Amino acid sequence: MADATMRQTPPSSASAGGNAEQAQQYLTFILGKEVYGIGILGIKEIIEYGNITEVPMMPAYVRGVINLRGVVVPVADLLVRFGKQPCAVTKRACIVITEIVSNGVRHDMGIAVDAVNAVLEIPACDVQPPPEFGSTIRTDFIHGMGKVDGKFVILLNVDRVLTAAELTDVSQVAPSELSTVEVAAVA
Repeated sequence: MADATMRQTPPSSASAGGNAEQAQQYLTFILGKEVYGIGILGIKEIIEYGNITEVPMMPAYVRGVINLRGVVVPVADLLVRFGKQPCAVTKRACIVITEIVSNGVRHDMGIAVDAVNAVLEIPACDVQPPPEFGSTIRTDFIHGMGKVDGKFVILLNVDRVLTAAELTDVSQVAPSELSTVEVAAVA
């Protein structure tokens, strides 16, 4: 559904060929009862929820891995990562495929969401810094708070949702485990 090859720039820095006051586009989605957003330039596509292979000994927030056109992609449940109950799998649930940069290396990562809302254009002047208190998630996960129609959308910094060590753990274990499961299913 969505495809992008560039990365988003933080609201405080000017983008190439533009200024910091330009509006940026964010894909908004629902997790639990909250509305979150991710810069559209970090999103590769949105796919139907399903065909997730559970991998043993992964962190609780990693639901498993999917085979995306021959590439093993881990799928995270952000609600669990934020210390809450897992998101429900309903008819509207889907997986948002994002590109995460860790130590200069790009990784595809799936994010399980309850439902995708819309793409919103939020001017940089309407993006506030993360709150220093009162947030139910770690502030380093938050890119900013976007004001839309008098309400806030929590704009996530997906590059920080997983640490470099966690990405390495997932990428090292997942391919071998997925291969074993797929071979067993074919046999």
